[in-house]
Amino acid sequence: MTFTIKHFEFILLVVVRLSSFVMAAPFLSYASIPVRVKLAIALVLSIIVINMVEPVTLEYTGLIGFSALMIEEACVGIAMGFMSNICLYILNFSGQLMDMDMGLSMSNIFDPQTRIQGTISGTLYLYAVMLLMMVSHMHYFVIQAVVDSFQHFNIGEAVFSKSITDVMVEFLPNYFMIAFRILLPIFGCMLIINIVLGVLARAAPQMNMFVVGMQLKVMVGIIVLFIIVETLPGVTNFIYDQMRTVTNQLMDAFTPK
Repeated sequence: MTFTIKHFEFILLVVVRLSSFVMAAPFLSYASIPVRVKLAIALVLSIIVINMVEPVTLEYTGLIGFSALMIEEACVGIAMGFMSNICLYILNFSGQLMDMDMGLSMSNIFDPQTRIQGTISGTLYLYAVMLLMMVSHMHYFVIQAVVDSFQHFNIGEAVFSKSITDVMVEFLPNYFMIAFRILLPIFGCMLIINIVLGVLARAAPQMNMFVVGMQLKVMVGIIVLFIIVETLPGVTNFIYDQMRTVTNQLMDAFTPK
């Protein structure tokens, strides 16, 4: 498609959808990436998309109608980026539960990339999985998804219905289920340690089980983390599959029937 004044409004709305997606998507939305670089990425993606899709005739009334179209496209981009990004926050949540069992929950750190408080295990898992996703080129799927969205619903064709809310509500049980699956090895070991400490506390009341148990949990937890590090590729594939499923469901919800 060649650039003309006639198609300027269509091109502007394409830029709005992709810019809002870049600001909310995983990898691209982190604070370490300068705003100018994010804008450049959004413009490059916009140029690619503009040459791939056919312009449509926009129907709106006045400035308020065009503003409503811009808000609609911004919501589409933010929703797709946010739902992809929230799949990675599963790792942060499971890491918080791990550190609660291991006794490291008080050692919170501030992640300058995501600008949220996180625990040591959660941050470790998050960056390890992100590294594996980058190495295996899984991040290309996130970009490909928003580009393919123009094939399913073009500018101004997105449908906002109850099905979008249903996708988000259905994802919540999976959010906790996946987090507990990642947590399960640590949780099982800590449960055994608590049972052993409970038996020892009854057998030898003079021993200070609080001091012994706290150090024992930290030591065993670190050892288990080293043992289960080989499961990180499986966790990465699991997160990737969940990200793909949520993105496809959200795209189907926006597509007019």
